[in-house]
Amino acid sequence: MCTLEKRGRIFVLTLTGDGEHRLDADLISSLRSALATVRSSPSSSAKGGGGAALVTVAEGRFFSNGFDLAWANAAGSFSAARARLGSLVTLFAPVVADFFSLPMPTIAAVTGHAAAAGLLLALSHDYVLMRGDRGVLYMSELNLGLTFPPYFMAVMREKITYPRALRDVALRASKIAAKEAKERGIVDRVCGGAAETVEEAMRLGEELAAKNWDGGVYASIRMSTFPEICRAVGLVEESDEQKQNKVVSKL
Repeated sequence: MCTLEKRGRIFVLTLTGDGEHRLDADLISSLRSALATVRSSPSSSAKGGGGAALVTVAEGRFFSNGFDLAWANAAGSFSAARARLGSLVTLFAPVVADFFSLPMPTIAAVTGHAAAAGLLLALSHDYVLMRGDRGVLYMSELNLGLTFPPYFMAVMREKITYPRALRDVALRASKIAAKEAKERGIVDRVCGGAAETVEEAMRLGEELAAKNWDGGVYASIRMSTFPEICRAVGLVEESDEQKQNKVVSKL
């Protein structure tokens, strides 16, 4: 599952255990519960609480290897397996919405392979740091004969902005290592090993938390920055009047 702890200004969300961190109903529920706890913290308030940031890390060789396909395929028939997979797709969309509406900066410390929904989990953060000595980013859907859910494509289009990089991720199912991912604008920084990646993510989190930004304003700007994603996961964009009221309230 996952754990949540507060280290100073930083919330640390950890996918625990040495497994593949497959996104099944239990892990998805655990993620949503942790993010709800972060959101309800005083440091997440719209008026600020001394500044905060969230860092997501994972134990073991995988950041996340995507949905629990073994559980889906154990349904007994093709149609039942697709129904199970569809249920996971539906359950995971609110996790993406939670990240894009979270009132603080978010950082993914990708210390292992991130595939399919696991890569989408990483891309749902504001910043992605990746270890340089091991691990790949990989969208496996094409190789598995699966189409992308609309919100997957929305995230990829707005987060993988180099057209050829998006082509290779979506239409070649390329496995992309850290150096290439940085060159193609998919990740922000390449670090040494797992420990160095987490340390760098924590340093960046401290730097961002120290800005003491208003969490509500931060979330509002993020949602305006990625409107297609927000529409795809059911986040309602603020009206111009609501945005103006926030500006006026700060004067």
